[in-house]
Amino acid sequence: MTAAALASYGGTDGDAGLLSPVSASPLVRALTGDRAVLAAILAVESGWAAVLEAADLAPAGSAAIVASAAEAGRYDVADIALRAQGGGNPVIPLLADLRKQVSALDAAGIGAGKAIHTSLTSQDVLDTALMLLARNTVDALLADLKCTTAALAALAEKHADTLGVGRSLTQHSLPFTFGLRAAQWFHGVAAAGRQLERTEFPVQFGGAAGTLAAGTVLTAGADKTPFDLSDALAAQLGLAAAPAPWHTNRLAVTSLGNALAAVLDAAGKVAADVLFLSRPEVAELAEPRAAGRGVSSAMPQKQNPVLSVLLRSAALQGPQLVAQLHLAAANFNDERPDGAWHTEWPALRQLLQLALGAAGHLRELAEGLQVFPDAMRRNLDLAGPLLLAEGVGAVVAPLLEAKDGRSGKEQLQAVVDRTLQAPAAEQAATYRQRLREAVPADRLSDAQLDELLDPANYLGQAGGIGRRILAAYPDYAGPAKPFSDSGSPAHPNPNPNANGANRG
Repeated sequence: MTAAALASYGGTDGDAGLLSPVSASPLVRALTGDRAVLAAILAVESGWAAVLEAADLAPAGSAAIVASAAEAGRYDVADIALRAQGGGNPVIPLLADLRKQVSALDAAGIGAGKAIHTSLTSQDVLDTALMLLARNTVDALLADLKCTTAALAALAEKHADTLGVGRSLTQHSLPFTFGLRAAQWFHGVAAAGRQLERTEFPVQFGGAAGTLAAGTVLTAGADKTPFDLSDALAAQLGLAAAPAPWHTNRLAVTSLGNALAAVLDAAGKVAADVLFLSRPEVAELAEPRAAGRGVSSAMPQKQNPVLSVLLRSAALQGPQLVAQLHLAAANFNDERPDGAWHTEWPALRQLLQLALGAAGHLRELAEGLQVFPDAMRRNLDLAGPLLLAEGVGAVVAPLLEAKDGRSGKEQLQAVVDRTLQAPAAEQAATYRQRLREAVPADRLSDAQLDELLDPANYLGQAGGIGRRILAAYPDYAGPAKPFSDSGSPAHPNPNPNANGANRG
């Protein structure tokens, strides 16, 4: 199909994301679309011309001409994509077009075309261009992540003492705080961001077989080596210098893929929690409202948690894309693979698109999340004091003498079993009554029993965990204040004759 025929279908400038709403944004398209790839390839060729001229290996004035010719708007993306089938990659047809542009602009006939692609190979250019594309995308991604973590840190501080219930295997487990939940979200996102920050984007420069043979010929008699040129290109593009060509060592790609997937994993965890906690029967959270968001084509009353749905969709796609990168890396045979390299490009770009798109949605979710403490307390109270059976057992079992051949722990289990036989609405009162009957008042007063059955007194180190998490990532916590020092009160020691720390 010709470019003209493609245009009749509505455009030729890359995928607009019609079937990938999580990444359908102008920013994602600008940084990762086909035109962005084209611009990155041209930036590498233009940067290389500047390096060669600075090393007196290309005619003076070449770099300026190549830079002018390397404006992405001069080129037909769709036409280049079609012609790329002839050589298996887009660099080859683009080079032909670039040389024509340079020739047309070289009015003085200085031979600026000599600065184009000299001693390079297509993989040098495309690998470096994709690293440049990734670097630019990651810069934008990290900006969104740091706004997200600042918002999560603020939630963690504000709700440090907001009581809720923890859940294990879908069931209520122990008292929890929303502040700790937000801090754990923060932990995942900040750790993923830090991993991404530490990812390197190296320049690629090896020549036809990774031996720098052509580069050696180019620099013969010059005061520069091929390694000097490689380092200069890295500096020119703002990429990391590479100690050696990495044509068949794909750690740079898989490491980047792993870091992007970690971002999607962290976003997926937040989304999974919000999706559950925003169910009407739970109603502890709600996504920020926006005109036109969450609507249904058939049910006008619905407010779907669309941000979390999009985040979850991205998180579910990440692992397969990273697996593709690793599969390719393990099959980079010889000095230039027969197909594995080609499978990297769409997988890496889709990861970049998903991660950048998800980061924007995650930021909006975190900054506008609606929190309902009353609903959290209501759900906490559904299980009543039975939720505290673990802590009660730790404190009360040692106070009970063996009876009818049963240990204190076994007696308390019997109390729980009998309580569970009562109607749900009566279990709270039944549990307290059964405990009161089982434990002598001279060993556990009514006031001590009430404190023991207060969920606010069985939060362990929830406050301390939150403080440690935020302190570990100060550059991600933003303007949020340090986590509340109010902490969680320890269980009262009900045994006046006991020594040492509280047992709860």
